[in-house]
Amino acid sequence: MKFLWNIDADFENALLNWANTFPYCIFLNPHHWQDEYPFGSFPKVLAVASSKKEYDFLSLQTPQNQWIFGYLGYDLKNKIENLSSHNPDYLGFEEGLCFEPEYLFIWLNDNELQVEVNHPFQEDIFRSEISKSADLQKNKSSQISIEAQVTYEEYCQNVEKIKNHILEGDIYELNYCTEFFAENIEISPIRVYKALCKRSPMPFSVFLKTQEKYALCASPERFLKKQGQTLISQPIKGTIPRGETPTKDLLQKEKLRYSEKEMAENMMIVDLVRNDLARSAIVGTTKVTEMFGIYTFKQLHQMISTVEAQINPSCTISDVIKNAFPMGSMTGAPKIKAMELIEHYENTKRGLFSGAIGFINPLGDFDFNVVIRTIFYDAKKHYLSFQVGSAITYDSLSEQEYEECMLKAKAIREVLNSL
Repeated sequence: MKFLWNIDADFENALLNWANTFPYCIFLNPHHWQDEYPFGSFPKVLAVASSKKEYDFLSLQTPQNQWIFGYLGYDLKNKIENLSSHNPDYLGFEEGLCFEPEYLFIWLNDNELQVEVNHPFQEDIFRSEISKSADLQKNKSSQISIEAQVTYEEYCQNVEKIKNHILEGDIYELNYCTEFFAENIEISPIRVYKALCKRSPMPFSVFLKTQEKYALCASPERFLKKQGQTLISQPIKGTIPRGETPTKDLLQKEKLRYSEKEMAENMMIVDLVRNDLARSAIVGTTKVTEMFGIYTFKQLHQMISTVEAQINPSCTISDVIKNAFPMGSMTGAPKIKAMELIEHYENTKRGLFSGAIGFINPLGDFDFNVVIRTIFYDAKKHYLSFQVGSAITYDSLSEQEYEECMLKAKAIREVLNSL
């Protein structure tokens, strides 16, 4: 059943509170980036369900005429390659999740909503129930004390060890990440998500709930999109803070654009992504359509490249995803050796971090982000964490890499410190 509703901002708030009463929901929020990001951003969509499916995107057969939402956790890598994950996991997200929405809300514009429900219901009563949800979410929060799983000294030591692997020829580049956490806290996930969006409105933002666990995501990065017969991946490598004035901001953009280090990092990952896409593509169709593009966000500038390919008709959706996952921007090159070293040098399991959240639509097209700039929260254990990382190359300086991590965590820290 489908309906069109006229709505306002208050109703949108009530709708998210209502969705939060269900075991599973995913809210994709592009923050008006649809026309500004190459190949568009996420659509603005809310999917809600009471149950999940007993499969993940790696085992999924090509769906027919239905929406599927969910995520791929980073550790699904172990089902793709001969790898393992033994580090402690303090959050416990499932490795993968798929669900078909019972309720689907698609924003046609700021004030018009398409509503799809897969069972009979009385429209006026249903809308009234949602409107009553405006006050369901309490503005509760605890004082948050953020701790690091790795000290600054340990971080710098690990960077030097990783650089030694590069010198020995084991890898060319490795994305090294570290976790920050807070225990025994209570937050309002919706309130925190909205505060994060206000500070960092991103094209691949997500509010995800799976049972008692939440991912509050402000991601600027696309992992993989299928649009018709075209595959698109847009890895990010290269980050610099915004300038304090328009003149300084322009100088920052120019500094990033002509940074030999950042361009080298970006080029290595583009080469990896190109190879990943070629595994699912018609021979000769894989190409880089933008190299070293500089894009401006509220907190920072990013260097983004775009790789395209025409999908081989023999490849299923699961084939395409398996051939490219995990995304090269969060592993390094060569990918398998980089992932082995990530397991060795990082001291917590990544879980959903550096995985992907997204959807498949009824046409068989899909879009997935890269799960970065994300707050993870377990409402049952009262445990909160976020992870940040950077690409380590032979030219990396450990102090600068740590500063880059702190820049990427800036919006998250501002939100948590304001609670």
